[in-house]
Amino acid sequence: MTALGCGGSGQSDGAPSDEGRGSESGPARSSESPSAERTASPKPSVSAADGRDTGACADGDCEVAVSDPVKIPFKGPDGPATLNVTEVGPNKVEYTVKSGSGRSEGGASGKGQGCITVLRENGSGNSCGGVGDDPPSAQPDAVVLQMAGGEDGTALLHMVSD
Repeated sequence: MTALGCGGSGQSDGAPSDEGRGSESGPARSSESPSAERTASPKPSVSAADGRDTGACADGDCEVAVSDPVKIPFKGPDGPATLNVTEVGPNKVEYTVKSGSGRSEGGASGKGQGCITVLRENGSGNSCGGVGDDPPSAQPDAVVLQMAGGEDGTALLHMVSD
């Protein structure tokens, strides 16, 4: 069993964006108008191959955008596993992974920060810090997941298995 919490480096490339998207930019709350797109909740700045369909992760391979806490069941290396995203915010993400009798935790905050968790039949491990634009690579007999928080409060989950 591995339990590891990760934090961001504390470095900041500037203050969080206060562009006002999704703030009180106007009183238009009527959902009857199809042109109310700009007053609705902001669209995520990240695009994911599977969109927001967390069900796409069931087989251990997906790329989804997550804006709220959610439980995502998936096929782990030793049977059923669950990713529990516990917090998502601007440039922040925290989660727990349960697989078999093991549990692993990850969390990162700061621009460009995230975590990678590797699940194997005999245990798991985490690494947190700066993440690039490339998705994680599949590893033999493992499920690899990468979570990174986005500026708009939408985290991007990449999950790959062999």
